[in-house]
Amino acid sequence: MTAPLVVTIGEPAGIGGEITLKAWTARRANGLPPFFVLDGPERLARLAAMLRLDVPIRAIAALEEAAAIFRDALPVLPIALPAPVVPGKPDPANAPAVIGAIAAAVAFVQQGRAAAIVTNPIQKETLYAAGFRHPGHTEYLAELAGNVTPVMMLAGPGLRVVPVTIHRPLAEAIAQLRTADIVTAGRITAAALQRDFGIARPRLAVAGLNPHAGENGTIGREEIDIIVPAVEALRDLGIEVSGPAPADTLFHAAARTRYDAAICMYHDQALIPLKTIDFDRGVNITLGLPFVRTSPDHGTACDIAGQGIANPASLIAALALAGELVERRVAEPVGA
Repeated sequence: MTAPLVVTIGEPAGIGGEITLKAWTARRANGLPPFFVLDGPERLARLAAMLRLDVPIRAIAALEEAAAIFRDALPVLPIALPAPVVPGKPDPANAPAVIGAIAAAVAFVQQGRAAAIVTNPIQKETLYAAGFRHPGHTEYLAELAGNVTPVMMLAGPGLRVVPVTIHRPLAEAIAQLRTADIVTAGRITAAALQRDFGIARPRLAVAGLNPHAGENGTIGREEIDIIVPAVEALRDLGIEVSGPAPADTLFHAAARTRYDAAICMYHDQALIPLKTIDFDRGVNITLGLPFVRTSPDHGTACDIAGQGIANPASLIAALALAGELVERRVAEPVGA
């Protein structure tokens, strides 16, 4: 990698700062690539002192300084937070800084000054109160990237899942399930598995929506009317795909050996098995972007912020995976 990763602040009152500090302390043990943080240097220094973490903080004036500093200190590109940060108590006054950090990170990767983006968790309710109009990171990043079609993948040891519908109420997700959306998710996932994960011929498994995958229409017709046509369309595109499969038999150990990613119909159908298998090491990846973006697969955990007990494993996994994906893209550029 010729440029460092950029890590965004996330919700300042959550655990993002703590897990970032802890990830830096684990940089050598986990072979992490160099990264810098968009945050307040003084805030992080105070947080490190409060949590008794031996992390030297170094404010940088230019991104190009980060890689050399990273070995001995955590490089921080300063951003201003209008309101004081109180662990566990998000303040909408800081929301513009949180949103601005995401936009700045995208600009840095588009300029080639950062290799990839790793986002700390955001508190959506707080951002909404400040006028943020996107359901979450995924949709905002897609807009910043030029209104591309984003696909959210969650990856952990032994399992990759992709929800077709993401941050929607369950009733709305079911009502808005479309064949075309399943095909898009499957197509983008297959391409990402080839490009970013080095899988020459990806195997997709498509989950059913209803119990027992509808039992030939006796427990719902969504499989017949919506999902089967999507599976057939993906097969016509030359993608190796199976399903729709009953979701209750799709995620046990033997079943997981038969596919490289599972296409799921709604948020919890994807995230429950992933977090059950390995809660601490799941990584959120946004597919379909012209750059690499990963994130811890957990929220802001404001209830434990400032207590020193937050587990950095998911952020560490997100940083490591971002580095791997970037290296693979550099080795196999688009069109190669």
